[in-house]
Amino acid sequence: MEDGLHVTIDLRSDGVLVEGTPEAIARVERVFLDFDGLRKGGVTLQNGELHGMLKLVVADPATTLRGLADSGKQRSVGVKRTVQPRSPNQRKYVEAIEQHDMTFGLGPAGTGKTYLAVAMAVAGLMAKKVSRIILVRPAVEAGERLGFLPGSLQEKVDPYLRPLYDALYDLLDQERVDKLLERNVIEVAPLAFMRGRTLSDAFIIMDEAQNTTAEQMKMFVTRLGQNSKAVITGDLTQIDLPNPKKSGLLEALHVLDGVEGVKFCHFEDVDVVRHSLVQRIVRAYDSYGRAQQIPLSLGDSGLAGAGGPPLGGTRPAQVHKPQ
Repeated sequence: MEDGLHVTIDLRSDGVLVEGTPEAIARVERVFLDFDGLRKGGVTLQNGELHGMLKLVVADPATTLRGLADSGKQRSVGVKRTVQPRSPNQRKYVEAIEQHDMTFGLGPAGTGKTYLAVAMAVAGLMAKKVSRIILVRPAVEAGERLGFLPGSLQEKVDPYLRPLYDALYDLLDQERVDKLLERNVIEVAPLAFMRGRTLSDAFIIMDEAQNTTAEQMKMFVTRLGQNSKAVITGDLTQIDLPNPKKSGLLEALHVLDGVEGVKFCHFEDVDVVRHSLVQRIVRAYDSYGRAQQIPLSLGDSGLAGAGGPPLGGTRPAQVHKPQ
């Protein structure tokens, strides 16, 4: 709050001294009052969750701590973790998924693209907004030719879908996830197995979409049936195709731009807070890549968060005593 609102906050034995502009002081006081109200209401915010929420409150004067907690609670019925965005771009992403039938999440590693997509899918399933979840990922390393691998289809594609499984087990109890997989309520499949299907009453997620061809992307986005949502995630700096210019995700950016019902959300390195060091590492690799004219970055998916723009002006003000 001090960095974002340009205030100083001094915790004293008899109260809290806040110095800054009247507007900034009022926003700090609102945060303290909201936090106290949530605490008294039995809401416990963990350090990472609280930090991300404070970043959102600082970035947007219309956002309150209580409002974020209430919206997160509504999204998290039946889920063991609160589905709570931790940066302005993550918030736009979550809202886009709620309001659009097809959402693209594009950006670097650790920005929460995959985790939030799975969290929204699980929340939708628990709220009975959809009847199944379908998780898809192109298996580029195996050339989509999985027949030579031993085991069942699920065992063959498991290594490629591990980030999606990790998110599922983080959001639901393992026993529950296993039952849903067994009943095919949650389905995992390589992209090649989507051809010819119409996916209705489902929440469909395609991860690592930068590794689709133009033909595969067109095939996937035309699978959408009635009462379904699709979320496509990818990082254009991590294309593993022989010809990166032929990426289906890259083509979709141009072809589907402006199409009603489709929303593109972009993440940046400031959206990474898996660990503060990770954000600095991603930024360093991107800077080095630009300098060398080599598209270097880090790959995989994870949880995220970020900050917002500072506000200006300070002057001494008043003491607010705790209730």
